[in-house]
Amino acid sequence: MNRICITGNLTKDIQVRYTPNNIAVASFSLGVKRDFKNSDGEYESDFPNCIAYRQTAEYLGKYAKKGDKIEIEGRIQTRTYEKDGKTQYITEIVVDRGSLLSYIKQEEPKEEPKEESNPFEEFGNEHAEQEEMPF
Repeated sequence: MNRICITGNLTKDIQVRYTPNNIAVASFSLGVKRDFKNSDGEYESDFPNCIAYRQTAEYLGKYAKKGDKIEIEGRIQTRTYEKDGKTQYITEIVVDRGSLLSYIKQEEPKEEPKEESNPFEEFGNEHAEQEEMPF
């Protein structure tokens, strides 16, 4: 079974283009941090190329921005083409689903501090003596 699920950060904004048949296509790469340290004690990252089609491409192109953390699910695909008489191989992730994991937190407007009011103000300022209290 050829299934992959990875989480990473977008390396740049996604640009959606359309085929002559009006199918949305988005190509992008993700920065995916490895879960182990190298010999220098640092984490390395991989940058797999990804391609999404149709609604997935439109969704990611509309909402995902450079640096956003996204999770993608799809399959690995290898394709070839000829360039200068040599066969070129490209391995990429064909994205079936994409989810935006980070979001821009909207800063909420700060409220002015309110003066504390006395909820018993309508009853006057007279204070009952302790002895007058029935309890």
